[in-house]
Amino acid sequence: MQIVEATEVTPALVAAFERLVPQLSSSNPAPTADELERIVAADACTLLLAVEGDEVIGSLTLVVFPILTGLRAWIEDVIVDEAARGRGVGEALNRDAVDRARAAGCRTVDLTSRPSREAANRLYLRLGFVMRNTNVYRYELRA
Repeated sequence: MQIVEATEVTPALVAAFERLVPQLSSSNPAPTADELERIVAADACTLLLAVEGDEVIGSLTLVVFPILTGLRAWIEDVIVDEAARGRGVGEALNRDAVDRARAAGCRTVDLTSRPSREAANRLYLRLGFVMRNTNVYRYELRA
């Protein structure tokens, strides 16, 4: 397995996310090719892929952005294919993302994880992430 940055959108990549995204969210559709193009082209986003042979077995989106208190990073949409879980894919993706954030000069890397994702939460703690005493709020902009 290797971790690579998605630099182009191919039909195979679109198909991989059609398979992976439902494993993360039942309420959000897989991204279209155009949506993936926007992510890959965005300066703030790095779409990391865990690849085994020709197959994408996991992904993670790293977002790096400047704010008044410094350069920050956020990890979103960590997905590991059900068939590849327990093999270190999530750990490899997160370590790569943290290394990239550190190299970019970020002060912190944040992420969220639902409490029901017990294995993911154990992984984040093992990697050195610390639970913050904060509330996370969401304002829905579209129905």
